[in-house]
Amino acid sequence: MARTLLRRAKQDDIIKAPTRFAEPAIDRRRPEARTYGPVEAQRRRGRGATANPDGRYEPVQRERFDDGWETEEQADVFRTEVTIEKPRTIITRNDSPDIGFDRSINPYRGCEHGCVYCFARPTHAYQGLSPGLDFETKLFAKPNAAELLRKELAASGYEPAMIAIGTNTDPYQPIEKTYRITRQVLEVLAETGHPVGIVTKSALVTRDIDLLAPMAARGLAKVAISVTTLDPVLARRMEPRAATPTRRLTTIRQLAEAGIPVSVLVAPIVPAINDHEIEGILRAAHAAGAREAGYVLLRLPLELKGVVRDWLAENYPDRMKHVLSLVEETRGGKLYDSAFGQRQTGTGPYAWMIGRRFEAAAERLGFNTERAKLRCDLFRAPVKEAAQLALF
Repeated sequence: MARTLLRRAKQDDIIKAPTRFAEPAIDRRRPEARTYGPVEAQRRRGRGATANPDGRYEPVQRERFDDGWETEEQADVFRTEVTIEKPRTIITRNDSPDIGFDRSINPYRGCEHGCVYCFARPTHAYQGLSPGLDFETKLFAKPNAAELLRKELAASGYEPAMIAIGTNTDPYQPIEKTYRITRQVLEVLAETGHPVGIVTKSALVTRDIDLLAPMAARGLAKVAISVTTLDPVLARRMEPRAATPTRRLTTIRQLAEAGIPVSVLVAPIVPAINDHEIEGILRAAHAAGAREAGYVLLRLPLELKGVVRDWLAENYPDRMKHVLSLVEETRGGKLYDSAFGQRQTGTGPYAWMIGRRFEAAAERLGFNTERAKLRCDLFRAPVKEAAQLALF
C-alpha cells in the first residue's frame, strides 16, 4: 500500500508527485494547475474523481509513495461512509443576485453520485476533507432536518418564499433511500403549504410523486432534472453513480404526466466534451415533457480545477489542453471567474456561441414560453409546541 508522507504546506509550494506516480512539477505562478498522484483504479472503482488531494485549509499536504513494505493490492477501497450531523438550523440564506431563490435546504453534505464536475466539491474543505474521493465517499446526513424546518417555519415573522432543495448536493442521492430526509422535509412543506423547487439528477424523485403531485396542483412544487449528456459511456465517466440518461428522461416523463412542472438543466456544458449535445438534450427532454430549460457552463472554483484536470488527463489526455483552453477563453483568461452574472454562462466568443445555440434550440422547441410560478399565499405556519401545551 502506498504510505503517506506529511510535510508543511505553503501557498506557493511546488508539489511534486513521487516517482511511482510521476507527474511534472507544478508552476508556482499558476497554483490552480496543481495536480496530485492518482489513486489506483481498483480502489476507486465506480467513483468519479481520480485522486484525493488535501483540502485548501489543511496545514499539511500529503504525498503518496511506495516504501516497499506493502503492496497496492492491500489498500482499502473507497467505501461510502455516512456521518450523522446535527445542525442548529436547516434553512440556508443567500443574497446572490444571479440566482432565483434566497433560501435553500441541503439534507446532505457530499454526494455519492460522484459527478467529477460538481462545483460543491470544494465545500468539503470545511470538514477537513478532500474535494476528491472524500467528497463522494465521506458523506454527512442531517436526520433532524424536518424537525428544524418545522421550528423555523413556525418562527414569528417568517415570510414564505420558494425553498430550493438540491442546489449544493443532490437531495436524492443513493443514501436518501435509507435516511429519507428529503422525504421528511417535503412532508413538512406539504403540510404547511410552503412552495418548493427541487433540482436533481436522480430517478428517486419519482418516489415522492405522491407528495409532489398534490403540491404541484396547488402551485407549490416544481422539479428540475439535470441532463449532462445522452451518451451512457460519457455519463458513466462523468457521473458514475447518478441515473443513466435514459432514466432521467423517463423521470421527466413521469413527473410531467403527474402534472408536476418539470424543467431540464443542460448542465454543465463542458467545452469539447459534451457541448455538441445541447440541441439533442433539449429535443429529448421536450419530447419527454419538460417545458422549461436552462444551462450552465462548466464552473471550476477552488480545488475543483485540479480534480477536473486530473480526470481529463486520465480520460481525455488528447483533449485536455483544448478543453482547458476553451474554459479559460470563457473566464477572462483564467480557469474560473466568480463574478455575479457571469459565473453561470461565462464571457467571450465561445460562451456567446453556446448561449445563442441554447436560446435558438429552446425557442425552436417551445421551451420557456411560460414559467411555473409558485404560490406563497397558501402557507400556514405550523403550530408551536408551546402553543399546543397552552391549551391544557
